[in-house]
Amino acid sequence: MFSHRTLGLSLVVAALGFAVIQLVPYGHSRTNPPDGALAAFDSPATQKMAERACYDCHSNRTRWPWYSAIAPVSWRVQNHVSEGREKLNFTAFDPANEEVADAAGEASESVLKGEMPPADYLLLHPEARLTASEKKALAAGLDATFAAFGEAGEQGEGAGARAGGEAREHDEAGGRERGETAEREEAKEDESRGGNRN
Repeated sequence: MFSHRTLGLSLVVAALGFAVIQLVPYGHSRTNPPDGALAAFDSPATQKMAERACYDCHSNRTRWPWYSAIAPVSWRVQNHVSEGREKLNFTAFDPANEEVADAAGEASESVLKGEMPPADYLLLHPEARLTASEKKALAAGLDATFAAFGEAGEQGEGAGARAGGEAREHDEAGGRERGETAEREEAKEDESRGGNRN
């Protein structure tokens, strides 16, 4: 059994450890940069749902709760926000960035699959939880908002498939042509050998 002295020492060590990790620099960058180019939502309703469910991690308008200043939770919050802004930022939208364009084209799918908002975020932000009908509405709105990027991806995939098919057809045609040429040469050799025997 633990003695009172051992328990007290353990609590002191835990408190010191907790105090030390507060000195780790990561997780202290709780800033909201100025807005850049804003995503042009298809409707105010889509924007409102996105602000409610997505903006804390995917915008420069993050609401930093009190626990975002306390490690180790602050590390997780900082990671969520940094990765979210880098992948898709609704308030600093850069469609020229290929990764951003890809994320925009896949945004609705992430919502419908329940990947976004993340489960651990929803535990502390129940207001961001979407009903099934809200998920469908937000997904449809994001599809309409980012239609050009989804279509571009599909067109790119189609073009790639067509190019691959054309390349295969070209190779097959070349193979048939080489085979026919070889057959003609063999036939000529057979005729030549037959003529020599005569």
